[in-house]
Amino acid sequence: MAMPRVVAFVWLLLSLLGIACDAQLSSTFYDQTCPTALTTIRTVIRQAVSQERRMAASLIRLHFHDCFVQGCDASILLDDTPSMIGEQNAAPNRNSARGYGVIHKAKTEVEKSCPGVVSCADILAVAARDASFSVGGPSWTVKLGRRDSTTASKTLAESELPHFQESLDRLISIFSNKGLSARDMVALSGSHTIGQAQCFLFRNRIHNQTNIDTGFASTRRRTCPTSGGDEKLAPLDLVTPNSFDNNYFKNLIQKKGLLETDQALFNGGSTDSIVTDYSKNPTAFKSDFATAMIKMGDIEPLTGLEGQIRNICGAVN
Repeated sequence: MAMPRVVAFVWLLLSLLGIACDAQLSSTFYDQTCPTALTTIRTVIRQAVSQERRMAASLIRLHFHDCFVQGCDASILLDDTPSMIGEQNAAPNRNSARGYGVIHKAKTEVEKSCPGVVSCADILAVAARDASFSVGGPSWTVKLGRRDSTTASKTLAESELPHFQESLDRLISIFSNKGLSARDMVALSGSHTIGQAQCFLFRNRIHNQTNIDTGFASTRRRTCPTSGGDEKLAPLDLVTPNSFDNNYFKNLIQKKGLLETDQALFNGGSTDSIVTDYSKNPTAFKSDFATAMIKMGDIEPLTGLEGQIRNICGAVN
């Protein structure tokens, strides 16, 4: 009499394991369980960007910095605890990564309608798409169904996120390790067209490097001296800093890349031709950017029974 129960139990266990192993991301993941999720998130993002245009770039970067560490699992949103040092104070994020409050607000609003259903990882992915579109950038269909991690790692963040002084070869290697091509990398870097950087990140470039337009360097030195003013901001695109366009690539050809990793994309190396293509063809840039964002969103997501759906994005349930 016990055998049927044993067989049933084994079948159930195997079925659950199958869910964990075979679950795939889908753009319709919340259609039945939380049909208002995407519109709710979009409303929060539009409000945030309308109040501060720069927030669009910050939200795209937040998704990027999340996906490159442990995969797209919202680990970057976890606050430090006595037993875990998270990613927010890792060198690439400390006093730099922004937009946490916007994601928390979106989560709070979604929870009002659908408690315990929508992951913080998915909110990050949707927010990046909506942020891009809100400043004239491309939109794309976001695949959903990610779950949230229960851990974060400062050590991994400091070893897997690119540094602002990386060489081109090192940048290509970092992105390749995440399944992204050199073309993906250049396209994703194009989001810098709406971003800003702090003085300490580009001080060496404007004061010591020679592959830079002299007038551009002189302009930037006025607000970023050799010492002091570390947190003073400058737009990564001097021409159209509030528009998602291809001027970033035109700037690189003119040796007006603000960060060393920006100019590395056009400095006699293998990605020069991609930069030239995007500088002439904004449609190709936006199309490739959308494709690269989708690919980035596929980096090692937790699905099925993995991870959890956090009640609040900053802490494990």
